[in-house]
Amino acid sequence: MTDLAKYRNIGIFAHVDAGKTTTTERILKLTGKIHKTGEVHDGEATTDFMEQEQERGITIQSAATSCEWNGHRLNIIDTPGHVDFTIEVYRSLKVLDGGIGVFCGSGGVEPQSETNWRYANESEVSRVIFVNKLDRMGADFYRVVGQVKDVLDATPLVMVLPIGIEENFKGCVDLLTRKAWIWDNESGDTTSYRIEEPPAEMAEQIEEYREQLIETALEQDDDLMEKYLEGEEPSVEDIKACIRKGTIALDFFPTYCGSAFKDKGVQMVLDAAVDYLPDPTEVKPQPEVDMEGNETGKFAEIDADKPLRALAFKIMDDRFGALTFIRIYSGKMNKGDTVLNTFTGKTERIGRMVEMHADERIELESAQAGDIIAVVGMKNVQTGHTLCDPKDPATLEPMVFPDPVISIAVAPKDKAAAEKLSIALGKMTKEDPSFRLETDEDSGETILKGMGELHLDIKIDILRRTHGIDVVVGKPQVAYRETITQRIEDTYTHKKQTGGSGQFAKIDYVIEPGEPGSGYEFESKVTGGNVPREFWPAVEKGFAKSMDKGVLAGYPCLDFKVTLMDGSYHPVDSSAVAYELAAAAAYRQSMPKAGAQMMEPIMKVDVITPDEHVGDVIGDLNRRRGMIKSQEPGSTSVRIKAEVPLSEMFGYIGDLRTMTSGRGQFSMEFLHYLPCPKNVADAVIKEAKDREAEK
Repeated sequence: MTDLAKYRNIGIFAHVDAGKTTTTERILKLTGKIHKTGEVHDGEATTDFMEQEQERGITIQSAATSCEWNGHRLNIIDTPGHVDFTIEVYRSLKVLDGGIGVFCGSGGVEPQSETNWRYANESEVSRVIFVNKLDRMGADFYRVVGQVKDVLDATPLVMVLPIGIEENFKGCVDLLTRKAWIWDNESGDTTSYRIEEPPAEMAEQIEEYREQLIETALEQDDDLMEKYLEGEEPSVEDIKACIRKGTIALDFFPTYCGSAFKDKGVQMVLDAAVDYLPDPTEVKPQPEVDMEGNETGKFAEIDADKPLRALAFKIMDDRFGALTFIRIYSGKMNKGDTVLNTFTGKTERIGRMVEMHADERIELESAQAGDIIAVVGMKNVQTGHTLCDPKDPATLEPMVFPDPVISIAVAPKDKAAAEKLSIALGKMTKEDPSFRLETDEDSGETILKGMGELHLDIKIDILRRTHGIDVVVGKPQVAYRETITQRIEDTYTHKKQTGGSGQFAKIDYVIEPGEPGSGYEFESKVTGGNVPREFWPAVEKGFAKSMDKGVLAGYPCLDFKVTLMDGSYHPVDSSAVAYELAAAAAYRQSMPKAGAQMMEPIMKVDVITPDEHVGDVIGDLNRRRGMIKSQEPGSTSVRIKAEVPLSEMFGYIGDLRTMTSGRGQFSMEFLHYLPCPKNVADAVIKEAKDREAEK
């Protein structure tokens, strides 16, 4: 296939348990890719092929698959809903042109849907909305539509109305054609439906919503709007063209409903993906950047005849070797081609190229702009690297990943496991950019860092099961930080006299607290050459190198500014090294005097609890030093938003389940750093001193 207008690169994303994976299964069944659907709750879903996914019934990795519908080719990525894996959603959205946002008919717009929606807004991805699980108790299509407006601040364009609700849900009315689609499974085939006239009692409601639909859509075309106001009804084709234009411009989001589990309503969503979501040529092309990450003003145009531009967005290791998932933005890629990785500056040969269907693969000879494919056995390519034509190099805008907030120490049980551990962890950090690794130089421990308890829990599980390595796991550690609270003027002289030339550097400087989030800043106000200009970078570097170790408990230091005011130098003995050493010693000398303070990560916590347990949950969050920000009552539950220190949240899932008889759920993500209370800071500092003493 070469007609790009027939391509749709789409992702399916939503909150945990809204039914993304089930929706993907139904799409694959309808498009003839699979003949028997697997169920998530039986651990048999096609795209959840990791053991951990099948056991826990959640999606961890985003899985890619391709299928055809109405002569269009759909490349679909099923993304995880869990907050600890939002990185997977983020990087999938980066390479997609459109998305299907799935919301639960009874749960509505849940915390994770907000995060994913925000990512999709930042990536400017067009979406259609599918309100799923309308056959569930407490499901309410109109309430969810209201939440999309209020909570997500988005405009849902209601395209269908449900017929019946909860266990009586049997179909939808298509507002454009005023026809009812009924799935009553009389023939035994759950996917078959019939089209008939809608129930008479819905006539008024249908007209009301149809009018809103047409008015919103026609805002995209002034001429049609004028005719409509004069009483001329536009054709269905014209309305569809307007809806497509508005969807691609992110002005509104066509909204559908159904029950994926019961096979109802999924066909309409597939039609919508083809009718309203953009093809690769209708999306803003990716900007090209230089090595520093600044935009060059050029774009990777979606055109098979232009030079090759492709982005590696995911690395996966499976039983056949390393797979690199690639989105091709322009040009062609053939088996046996040599491509340049602009990040490493090295070239790689394209060996086997495959089209993925979950964990099966179909061999390809070539691929072109608009395709999402996987390449087997690439050596040095990592997530976010650009692959391009060696004769015409360019870099695409790279991805930015959040910093981990939680860490645990792991140690292998024996010597044989030690070698396997470093190889396995090397593979795992390549696959997941939000999972980081470091070795504590003093104790020799391996420290794993991640986005949350579940994230690290699953990594340990993968080590034990997939790689067969038994490890001893330490208790989770919080990524504390340090900062200063007072401005201080100070001076430091570094002198060293040995045989031959010595070392001399004198600096007068001011250290002051910066704005929260400003990081480390350096400025020089030296005049008259007392510290020659060529030594300023050495002073800056001396302070920058030191900031990784704070003076209170050895945690990195945040948000301060150093201003070099004056100093002096020696024509023979002064050197860049001398100034760098002077700055490092000055840091150790002045930081304790500048009101050093411990900072702790504060998490944005979202708890959903049944009405009768609200008091217990709020009391418990208060005991954890939480600040309650808001409470929003839902139909059967209350949503509590709070800000709580990470150190108080360990093991929270168990406590929440006990308090709410297993019905509460929560998600949390990093918000910012705030000063620790004195008793907490003292305990952290004491622990750090004890660790030093042990060594």
